[in-house]
Amino acid sequence: MVVGETQVLDDDRSGMAARPCGDGGPGSARAGLPGAVDRLRRELAAYRPLLPDRTVAEDELDALAGQAAAAELPGAALDTEGLRHSLLLVAAALGSVSALTTPLDDLREAVETLAPPR
Repeated sequence: MVVGETQVLDDDRSGMAARPCGDGGPGSARAGLPGAVDRLRRELAAYRPLLPDRTVAEDELDALAGQAAAAELPGAALDTEGLRHSLLLVAAALGSVSALTTPLDDLREAVETLAPPR
């Protein structure tokens, strides 16, 4: 479920959500990862209760941001295993925090767009 966005149905009315405008391919998918990382970072910073694995999550968000930045370079190859590994660690550290569910889901979607699950 996406909050604050309108979901548009395909013309065939199959109920499948259409891709958001501007989501035209790998370049735009790569652009989605930095946004998802930034959003989760902001939400995590605003979440004040003690989280035992906050540092792990922050470190892996830094790693994801670095991987996204490196992927922007011409001719750069994505480290799909690294993306999935970092996502797994972030999810393990924050997955039980309901206040962070939506930004964590956004991050998962951004990573899976670039590094689909096997």
